[in-house]
Amino acid sequence: MAEQAVLQTGSKSKIKFLPLPEDDPQQRKPDIGLAKKSLDWGPTVQLEEGLSKTIAYFKTRL
Repeated sequence: MAEQAVLQTGSKSKIKFLPLPEDDPQQRKPDIGLAKKSLDWGPTVQLEEGLSKTIAYFKTRL
């Protein structure tokens, strides 16, 4: 995901991989099972498109 953000923004930033802090969560993928079950909802936007829209939004805000 970081690579895609750098690519889409045209950033010259370098991605650094560092050791995780001891208290860092091991899983970052949220469980959306309750939303799927209760609201009949699921994500419909792919990462690349979502990043593109998010970047465009923040360009208007900054």
